[in-house]
Amino acid sequence: MNSIYHFFKEIYKLRNNFLIDEKLENFPFPNDMISCVNRGSFPDLAIKLNSGRSLFTGGELIELKDSDSYNVSSFNSTIPTGKKEISKIIKGENSSIKRQMETAGDDINSLEVREIFYLVRGKRNDNRKVVLVHGSFFETVGYSSLISSSFSQVFEEMLIQSNIKISDDIKKLITQLKSEQENFSKVREVEKASVKLRFRIMTEVNAEGNILNTEKYPEIQDNTINFILPKHSEKELKTFQEKFEYVFDGNSRKAFTSIDLKHHYNGYFRVYQAKLI
Repeated sequence: MNSIYHFFKEIYKLRNNFLIDEKLENFPFPNDMISCVNRGSFPDLAIKLNSGRSLFTGGELIELKDSDSYNVSSFNSTIPTGKKEISKIIKGENSSIKRQMETAGDDINSLEVREIFYLVRGKRNDNRKVVLVHGSFFETVGYSSLISSSFSQVFEEMLIQSNIKISDDIKKLITQLKSEQENFSKVREVEKASVKLRFRIMTEVNAEGNILNTEKYPEIQDNTINFILPKHSEKELKTFQEKFEYVFDGNSRKAFTSIDLKHHYNGYFRVYQAKLI
């Protein structure tokens, strides 16, 4: 069986490896449940799909975030999100991701929208924090609104510096423009220019979005491994509990503490926490 729950169970078994000062990408991940390894761009890992799926679909996408401090490292490849259409990730017949998934036996388009998770490790002196967290923890504003609002701020600053006034209708139009990250990642060619230009969006978490921040999220203790899921309804929580209890039997569940963590902007999340050492 393949799922993010089974993946968490396997890395929990090997949790002592998180204490080693090796790159996170060198962790001995369970290759038998991984359909794609894509170092250097999103996603770093993908869980195989389950062909006869009921409770577990599989297919989750995972990004690795390693840090030498208690700050989540910046998101260089994609703006963090909780879900993403697989069609926006596998592009073209020559896509390495697509080829790997097909070789692993995935019927890729049978699950069009994929859940996104981030495996984050932070270090402070001899202490470690490890979290496998759903991407919605970082997505409190949709990425389209995030991009358009950010560029609207740039535009406003340019107007102030230039002492130019425009109508409120024009300002409203600019803030409502639909912005997709793909629009900025395209290579742009300028006539007679000997170089091409591609804009790159880098995303950094603030204190309220930093799950490793001890002051903001004291529930995430030193030397613990944590599985963090959105708890935005009782139905959602019931589903998570059912899946967690299916994968972890009564004895193995005793190692975990269940915590309801309040996000500063995005409601409650359920944390399953165990000691790392």
